[in-house]
Amino acid sequence: MDVVSMVSGFMAAQAGAIQTQVATTMLKQNLDAQKSAVLTLLGVGQQPSLANVGAGIGGNLNITA
Repeated sequence: MDVVSMVSGFMAAQAGAIQTQVATTMLKQNLDAQKSAVLTLLGVGQQPSLANVGAGIGGNLNITA
């Protein structure tokens, strides 16, 4: 086997490994962004909304005796 072809094959394998690492990183970032969008749409982690309750609910509570 020629030395040049062996080095060329090794460099091609290294380039393929780098491309795989970049693709994996980009895929993970994309999945994280999609997860964040879904959680935002579902309202996970947000304070509960008091928009659908009656007047006076959720206001200040006076507990002085």
